[in-house]
Amino acid sequence: MELNQYLNNTFPGLMLAPSLYHQWNIGIHFELGAGIYQFKEDGSLNRERFECAYSQALAIFNELFSDSDEIFLVTNVYQYRWGRSKKKRIKVYDRYIRKKDLKFHVRQETLPYVFDDEDADDYSTSRFSLKCRKRDVKYPLLIQATCHEDFPLKPKLGGNTTSYYPDVFFINVTKNVIFFIYDDRGCEVIANKKETIYSLYEKYGEWIDEYSREEIVQRFT
Repeated sequence: MELNQYLNNTFPGLMLAPSLYHQWNIGIHFELGAGIYQFKEDGSLNRERFECAYSQALAIFNELFSDSDEIFLVTNVYQYRWGRSKKKRIKVYDRYIRKKDLKFHVRQETLPYVFDDEDADDYSTSRFSLKCRKRDVKYPLLIQATCHEDFPLKPKLGGNTTSYYPDVFFINVTKNVIFFIYDDRGCEVIANKKETIYSLYEKYGEWIDEYSREEIVQRFT
């Protein structure tokens, strides 16, 4: 089953874009690095904050994805319509895939811009997708890159033709779960069945975003 067919069948009506939690009624919004500011008093980056975000995001990922699960790794690259550099965009995968021959299985499609901007017609979304397994991906490194959106830290995603930082979605086809880290501040998990992520809700309930807590508790009780 290809990505679009899978999404239409399992998550009908869902747009694979930021704010998954607000699009779907079975989900959890987690806050990462809560209580630790990104900067120290002297203005330097607070690495403790980022190490905490990495650790929490990785723990959630490992709870959701096992070695035997089939995965769609999906990346949205946002760019000006005149940007055509395939070489630069494909590097989004080259750095994070263990088996280099898998890059030949990457599928690409051009979609409308997913953000509601006044000049949205001047931009497009290049979506890259790869069917793989957990072992095929350098996921700790990729998780770090997703947390570095607004900061001069490496590893990094994106290139000169991007208008927004690329978004990476981990889709568990076996369990019907989507995991999305929007930046160092938080992440979203949605599923087609509440039972699939109930253990995640119980295990990491203290990380739930406080603004969403009441709603999430109602969803799972």
